Amino acid sequence: MQQDKHPDYHSVVFRDRAAGYAFLTRSTARSEQTIDWDDGETYPVIDVEISSESHPFYTGKARQVDTEGRIARFERRYGQADAGEAT
Repeated sequence: MQQDKHPDYHSVVFRDRAAGYAFLTRSTARSEQTIDWDDGETYPVIDVEISSESHPFYTGKARQVDTEGRIARFERRYGQADAGEAT
């Protein structure tokens, strides 16, 4: 591995303000803001809009697609083909 070619990889706190959730991980991202973490250390903090705590897919609040409604709308629009109809 070449020296001075790689970015600084350090501990960072990512915080989701909408969900009131934060987690400590390692990243190359930088921030001027800091936060005092549970272990007594001070880490840079990066605010994110969506995390696994607030994303609809992970929270189970994802919107369900109404496939039956789509089929009915298709059949109303284009009609059902008659079984005895010649093509």
